[in-house]
Amino acid sequence: MQLNDRSLIGQEVAGYYIEDIVGKGGMAVVYLALDPRLSRRVALKILNPVLSVDDRFRQRFILESRTVASIEHPNIIPIYEANTDADGVLYISMRYVDGLDLRRLIYDRGPLPIGQANQIFAQVAAALDAAHAHDLIHRDVKPANILLAGDHVYLTDFGITKHRTSISGLTQTDQFIGTPRYMSPEQINKEHIDGRADQYALACVVYEALSGRLPFQRDNDIALLWAHLAEQPAPLSHMRPELPADVDPVMYRALSKQPEQRYPTCAAFVTALRDAISGGLPESALAGPTVPSGSTGGAGTTATTGPGG
Repeated sequence: MQLNDRSLIGQEVAGYYIEDIVGKGGMAVVYLALDPRLSRRVALKILNPVLSVDDRFRQRFILESRTVASIEHPNIIPIYEANTDADGVLYISMRYVDGLDLRRLIYDRGPLPIGQANQIFAQVAAALDAAHAHDLIHRDVKPANILLAGDHVYLTDFGITKHRTSISGLTQTDQFIGTPRYMSPEQINKEHIDGRADQYALACVVYEALSGRLPFQRDNDIALLWAHLAEQPAPLSHMRPELPADVDPVMYRALSKQPEQRYPTCAAFVTALRDAISGGLPESALAGPTVPSGSTGGAGTTATTGPGG
């Protein structure tokens, strides 16, 4: 099978009929596909064949994808199947969401209204904490992996997760897992990680969603990774002056270089942030519009392109 090959459109892969490409990343391509067995359309992610060479990765991918599929949580994208096709290529089938992702929303509209942002953060935090309760770490929390269907939020791309007892960083095939813009210091250092690594990434997303810019913006990935390891971002209240100064210590705690200094859960972080904001803003400033659903172009499914996408 040729990855990124549009010749797959119209073909059958692992029992699915490929209709279109809806997203690409360094590690996967996502197709809109029809599952004729249940007469439903799915987002079918096909991983780069080089990953299939790593037996340990392949086994962990299938096992942990099935574990995610067993987690019944309203904010975790439903996974239908994870397996290898006849050629040994890894794939994962999940719910197709026809809507925006947070990356597109920020790109199109800039910083989010406070109320809307609070609603999104609470749902993402709930999804992450549910995964952490099953000893799964997402490792690639970023706006593109947050799907918006009206007021409802799905966290997606759980197909390449990490058990909390694993070492972060490289697979046997030297594929670096994660996105540098949102990567925690312990991930960069290839240390043992737990759910607090996802909390750090979520804090980066929160910073971007509320300010319209990343906490660290550098000219290259090396400088960016160093910033995560050794520098502090500008106070969020300086980037968005309408926010009270009380948000700054909340953000700095969630963005701490040391995991043990962060909040115990993602929900604890977003709750502290909400309380800091609500304590310094009038109630009228906390309302937020509904995110429109039914966007054409499959923007929602681009969030399932995989780490590095």
